[in-house]
Amino acid sequence: MQPIVDSILHSPSATWTHLVIDPVTRTAAVIDPVLDLDFPSGASSPAHVRGLVDRIETHGARLAWILETHAHADHFSAAAWLREETGARIAIGAGIQDVQEHFSHALNLEPGFRTDGSQFDRLLHDGDTIEVGMLHVQVIASPGHTRDSVSYLAGDALFVGDTLFPPDCGTARCDFPGGDAGILYDSIQRLYRLPDATRMFVCHDYPPHGRAPRAHCTVGEQRRANAHVRADTAREAFMALRTARDRSLSPPALLYPAVQVNVRAGALPPPEANGAIYLKVPVGGMSGRAA
Repeated sequence: MQPIVDSILHSPSATWTHLVIDPVTRTAAVIDPVLDLDFPSGASSPAHVRGLVDRIETHGARLAWILETHAHADHFSAAAWLREETGARIAIGAGIQDVQEHFSHALNLEPGFRTDGSQFDRLLHDGDTIEVGMLHVQVIASPGHTRDSVSYLAGDALFVGDTLFPPDCGTARCDFPGGDAGILYDSIQRLYRLPDATRMFVCHDYPPHGRAPRAHCTVGEQRRANAHVRADTAREAFMALRTARDRSLSPPALLYPAVQVNVRAGALPPPEANGAIYLKVPVGGMSGRAA
């Protein structure tokens, strides 16, 4: 069975959120939803994700699952808001425990911060299946960008998170804690073994001038033309290219505030003694970058 896929772009963060619907039961999952949060002012808004809820209603669907491809470093997850609003459950790769453990120490999170992934409703392992109505969504571990990265395969639709961008934009960075260019190469080559016609939906696109943002391409396009790694690219060549490129990149603008929210399944940190909520930014640098 092939799912209905409706992709919604969050322009400020260049993030694609994908709505995946079983055409028979109208049961739905949403992948990588985004919450509007203006870090300089501290103002948050569910305006964008409300539009997603409206889109779900337009399709006559019921949201059952909120699927994260990883704990993002460039936008705030709307998973917690969506769970509260719809009752849907949140799932993420089991590697989130490693990410939580790292940032619990690196950002000196509050005493009692849980690093067992229990902020999420389900932790996913390679080969797991999620039932979305009559759709069987297969979990494919795809680490390399981060330790918790997973991809989701529903029928002919593959959702790869940050692992790959559209072919002319290449691949994800690997310089976050737990990132590894060799492991990313292995994950990508595994995805390249899927049929060429498989639709590949990305989480981000940073299009060159003159091209509109693309939500998807095909596995075959990526195998033949990805700017960083084709099917015939040698592992060592990709590792050298990716490592050199990562050295030239600045940290994502929302790195520190976003990761503090996203390791909590999209929830804000608890209020402090004065009743206010704070997001930390380490001064003077931090060993390692966020995942």
